[in-house]
Amino acid sequence: MAHLVVVTGLSGAGRSTALHVLEDLGFYCVDNLPPALAPRLVELAGEGEELERLGLGVDVRTGSFLVGVDDTLDSLEDAGHEVEVVFLDCADDVLIRRYSETRRPHPLAPGGDVPAAIQAERTRLGPLRARAATVIDTSDLTVHDLKRALVDYLSRGGEGRQMVTRVISFGFKYGLPKDADLVFDLRYLPNPHHVRELRPKTGLDEPVARYVLDTPEAAELLDDLERLLAHTLPRYEREGKAYLTIAIGCTGGRHRSVAMSEALAARLRGASGDAREVRVQHRDVDRATPRPASR
Repeated sequence: MAHLVVVTGLSGAGRSTALHVLEDLGFYCVDNLPPALAPRLVELAGEGEELERLGLGVDVRTGSFLVGVDDTLDSLEDAGHEVEVVFLDCADDVLIRRYSETRRPHPLAPGGDVPAAIQAERTRLGPLRARAATVIDTSDLTVHDLKRALVDYLSRGGEGRQMVTRVISFGFKYGLPKDADLVFDLRYLPNPHHVRELRPKTGLDEPVARYVLDTPEAAELLDDLERLLAHTLPRYEREGKAYLTIAIGCTGGRHRSVAMSEALAARLRGASGDAREVRVQHRDVDRATPRPASR
């Protein structure tokens, strides 16, 4: 059986943002599909197990297709599917200001009479608002506030998809990872590059890992990072973030950053159990192996 979330509401209230949040939570989303075609979408989704969670964006652009939307959703519920409507509302004056700032035409006001268009839209969407499982007023919400409200509602206290945490090692000499959210610099730690027998190895090799991690500086840093992330990761999740990338760098990205990334990922997995997915990537570990230092 499918779980179908219908996201609707007034134009300018944040429907596109809401659909992006659904996608981040693992829903397959389709915007502006006529509701009458929703049963066919659910039928097609049922042919693949990976499409059990569906998001459907509905607004007044569907025009006459809105007629009978209640019957369509009722039929899906009668068939055993979980159907819920999320309605995004907003104060008229806020919507008028948003349209003025963006200079985009309201879909029902090609001539520019936005107040009249808003009232007409409220009337057309009345049946969907009446059956909404939740109504979110976005008048005073930022984009981040809306994301947080949707994640809180759709996750049902944490039952939805959790944030994926990526720990990526890199070398500063090759540039910062473009998708990094948090960056930590390990270049102050003792460098295995200066030890002849360790230079050709990487932080994935036990001798290098021990050389790096057994130092007091590294042990202190690892403890500090674990405490910091224990405090911040749940808050990033509440913001609706789907992926958080923690970049750990050293000079070349082969020794210190690799060893620390592996150790930190192990700590994060141990602290969260199965509650959080933690992935590790070593961006620069396979760069050309340096020649051993001459005697």
